Amino acid sequence: MGKGGGCIPSKKKAQISAKEKDDDPVSIEILIPENNATTSSQEGPQPVQEVKKKLRVFIVFYSMYGHVEALAKSLKKGVDSIEGVEGVLYRIPETLPEEVLQLMKAPQKDDHVPLISAAEKLVEADGLLFGFPTRYGSMAAQMKAFFDSTGQLWREQKLAGVPAGFFISTGTQGGGQETTAWTAITQLVHHGMLYVPIGYTFGAGMFDMDSIRGGSPYGAGVYAGDGTRQASETELALAEYQGKYMASTVKKLAKKS
Repeated sequence: MGKGGGCIPSKKKAQISAKEKDDDPVSIEILIPENNATTSSQEGPQPVQEVKKKLRVFIVFYSMYGHVEALAKSLKKGVDSIEGVEGVLYRIPETLPEEVLQLMKAPQKDDHVPLISAAEKLVEADGLLFGFPTRYGSMAAQMKAFFDSTGQLWREQKLAGVPAGFFISTGTQGGGQETTAWTAITQLVHHGMLYVPIGYTFGAGMFDMDSIRGGSPYGAGVYAGDGTRQASETELALAEYQGKYMASTVKKLAKKS
């Protein structure tokens, strides 16, 4: 210590959330003084506020016509409403060629939602919500292909203990709002993830019989009909609630760890 130097406060590392290239959430380290120490500047000592790392829920989805994407954005709104937790949207890779998508009249994807190019990125999440349309009562092939790419994570059990849930789009009321979730649960089981359904915690909205509404105790849902029907306010509200529910669950688990 030099003359007139005074005491130098001890320091520790803290994690803060930042963004790389405006779409890729990363964690970075900073040094902060311990025990409410102060730093000096030309204006004299200034208090240093501790920055806490936000928990992150990855909302990973496949959406051909935009119905699942609408739910995903409502889920993010719900996650972000819980203090200390943030939702991060990711789109999984498309497996159909562009000419086939054009014949199916699929709209262009929103470039603002980043593609999750490697399944290994899932290990960075504190919670996971997977969204996909139904194909004959089970998940779309695009989402199944993504799960199939997680073999290394399965071998190393990197996702064991991570809370996860589903949200779904179907064409008709009998099209698989529940069976799609049933068949998807096997993906979580083999990874050792913790399945987090919403049950009937949404309250009266789960019992409404006055209007057509997707969603079930297994998670949020939307009925797409022939593709022209868009998510109703009730369906979007259920999705937002599921985001809040998952974020609260992730927060509780983090406190116990």
